[in-house]
Amino acid sequence: MIVRMWRGSATVGANADAYERHVTATVFPAVCRLEGNCGARLLKRRVAGHIEFLAVTYWTTLEAVKAFAGEDVERAVVEPAAQAVLAEFDPFVTHYEVAHAAGVDGTNPGQARSGPDVGSATGLPT
Repeated sequence: MIVRMWRGSATVGANADAYERHVTATVFPAVCRLEGNCGARLLKRRVAGHIEFLAVTYWTTLEAVKAFAGEDVERAVVEPAAQAVLAEFDPFVTHYEVAHAAGVDGTNPGQARSGPDVGSATGLPT
């Protein structure tokens, strides 16, 4: 399984709220319908008058990422509506391969999974 991470921030208040609404109501539902996508999460934290967001998407393969992002998978895909409310954002993304997973998909943390099945369609997260 491939994890794709991207960071951006918006000022506290209307812009941060608008970005969160846009991602959760528009972007993530569309992304989650794509073949090879296994889910998405939006993390946030308050940092010096801004809300920093970390968008995390999960994919079965790098080929599935390419179908979404294009041939240059390291380039961030940031829609104009998101750019309009973000104070700053990274123009790049970072990818990781899941090496081990424990409890993040609702399973008992004592039933940790690693190895080839982690990246399968039944792997995490859902």
